[in-house]
Amino acid sequence: MMRSMYSAVSGLKTHQTKMDVIGNNIANVNTVAFKSSAVTFSEIMYQTISSASGANEATGTGGINAKQIGLGVTTGATNVSITSSGAAQTTGNAFDIRLTDANSTNFFVVNNGSENLFTRAGSFYVDGSGNLCMTSTGYTVMGWQVQTDPMTGERTIKKDTVSALKVMSADNMTSAPEETTKAYVAGILDKNTADLTNGGLTMTLNFTDKLGYTYTAKFNIVPTSAGSQEKGDYTVSLTDIIDQNNESCFANGKITGNKTAVFADTKLKFNPDNGTFDYVNAAGTNSVTMNLAGTWNDQFSDITVDFSACKMDNNNKQSTISAKPGTSSQDTTGKGKKLGALTGLSVDTSGKIWGTYDNGNTELLCQIASAQFANASGLEKVGENCYTTTLNSGDFDGIGTEITADGSKMTSGQLEMSNVDLSTEFTDMITTQRGFQANSRIITTSDTLLEELVNLKR
Repeated sequence: MMRSMYSAVSGLKTHQTKMDVIGNNIANVNTVAFKSSAVTFSEIMYQTISSASGANEATGTGGINAKQIGLGVTTGATNVSITSSGAAQTTGNAFDIRLTDANSTNFFVVNNGSENLFTRAGSFYVDGSGNLCMTSTGYTVMGWQVQTDPMTGERTIKKDTVSALKVMSADNMTSAPEETTKAYVAGILDKNTADLTNGGLTMTLNFTDKLGYTYTAKFNIVPTSAGSQEKGDYTVSLTDIIDQNNESCFANGKITGNKTAVFADTKLKFNPDNGTFDYVNAAGTNSVTMNLAGTWNDQFSDITVDFSACKMDNNNKQSTISAKPGTSSQDTTGKGKKLGALTGLSVDTSGKIWGTYDNGNTELLCQIASAQFANASGLEKVGENCYTTTLNSGDFDGIGTEITADGSKMTSGQLEMSNVDLSTEFTDMITTQRGFQANSRIITTSDTLLEELVNLKR
């Protein structure tokens, strides 16, 4: 009689445990990347009243099964649905990142100051020290740093032991300047422009030195001789180079040598019949060189100026001819750039973080690492949307993996929602309630039987 009561008590306890898990699942229905849990019941040991016996050929009797009475139920396991992804929630925040798995379940690696933990909750922000951190806990996001090739200057990821990602370090706040090495002249030179015969037509070129300082070269365009504009013959001369302080680099000795040594007077020739560019200086030549290298503490490189994109044409006496850095309006090769200030950050599908700068540069800053485990379901929840390794999950090697290695990816501007299915939870709630109710009835019925037993004495 007492066995049924204790079995019912164990039933009440296990159903209460299941209800606790259901309650926790429903409470976290809107928790980012929360993984629902499910309880598995397991029967308790049995009391054997008599053991089984085999058939007896001598007496011609058959075997008898064992007589056993169960002693109740217990919680066998609490399974976390860790490999089931939640739906995507679009936020538009560059540092809200959703993990999309292909063949393996991936995790972000975060550090709480003493150990690495693992999470699927990709809601991150940049703290006051420039570190990428979890929004909810402040744990630092771990990944790989960049290394720069001393010969080419190319930045690549060094996949070493993960470390905190300081995306807004002092080194990342600026992008190195580049000197101008190419320039081109384009536009229309109208032979009837009044300035051509009135001191000359002024053309300017803005360029940058190796330290990012900007300068303006001034050129003068005049007919090579009286009336030579009818033949398409012009001379281009360098008149001055002005620095950022509006001071002449020739007058104050900043550039060694005279203007002609830097840029010799150049003959610009057009075809007088159709106005197309013909050559500069000599037939078959499209470009001339501004000889700036070594003129001032090696801050400059020579600049090759290409004239092939300009032409002579009727433009209502208005000339639009101009010089610009680079090779064309579509190609900025050799254009040169000032020192760039960081203006934005972005994350690509492989977890690489890129910085954009106001000088037009885009540079690789670091990469978010991911972790994969032999048995992701074996990870242990430690709260705050984080997990830690166990003997059954497999270890983290300290380096991690690149998420795209197996076709998985990171999606910026999205978060993974909770994978709690309310319809399933409410159904489980009903069956749990009825199971609890039935076990309570066993106790009530057992109590009634005991009462009848006690009443036998009366």
